[in-house]
Amino acid sequence: MRGKFYTQKDKERVKQLLVNGESYSEVGKHLGVPKSTISTWFGKTLKRPIDKRTRRKHFDRIHKLASIALKKKWERKRKEEARLIKMKIEKELASYPLENMSVYKSLLAMLYWAEGDKAKLKFANTDPNLAKLYLTLLRKCYNIDETKLKIGLYVHYYHSIKKVKNFWSKVLNVSLVQFNKIYIKKRSKTKRFRKNFAGICFIYYGDSNIRKELLELGSALQKIIIKNAPVAQWIERLAADQKVAGSTPARRTNTSILYRGKFFGL
Repeated sequence: MRGKFYTQKDKERVKQLLVNGESYSEVGKHLGVPKSTISTWFGKTLKRPIDKRTRRKHFDRIHKLASIALKKKWERKRKEEARLIKMKIEKELASYPLENMSVYKSLLAMLYWAEGDKAKLKFANTDPNLAKLYLTLLRKCYNIDETKLKIGLYVHYYHSIKKVKNFWSKVLNVSLVQFNKIYIKKRSKTKRFRKNFAGICFIYYGDSNIRKELLELGSALQKIIIKNAPVAQWIERLAADQKVAGSTPARRTNTSILYRGKFFGL
């Protein structure tokens, strides 16, 4: 089936609009001529002047399309990387002795050694998953008295106290009657700051023996793990050099630079 017939006058009108700086799409909307037809007529023969405004408009459009394409490309790459990492971790976890209680206790000790209070058995965090992990490990590793658990919350003016309490009660599986008085921090309503999701959660349990055991185990594991690490050797050597009788600041500095360079492969 033949397409629409165009006269020479139609071609001249198309040509004039193109010379005036209009795009194929704009000409097509005005005159009802397909872009493919316009391209066939003038794509290789007509040299159109391009003013700054038209050039900027074209570059902006190309830049926007390129940005969208690049964003999609990196998004696909990130998803693929995340998928491969997830598969790798799932495969590794299958070989972990997770049924061994000593593994759980080691995890608990390192978590508390890094994030827990050193004066009393108290763990604080804003991350619900981390707080839940800590309390789950504590329950698994020790036969604790649930009634001795106390929860403290540190919130800001924008938090709903009722919603926050119910949230943490559900996450930690701790009764609302075991929540201490909530502390509301005074904060300027005009200054900009990053808001957190549900405040800071403090988990208390009155047992100093558990605290001492976790800190000792965490510290012992840390020493065993880094015992043969280059950084540990460097620190020990540096400390020994500083104790040398009559050592000068220059010598200590040179030794520091020497071992720092060795550690970082300089």
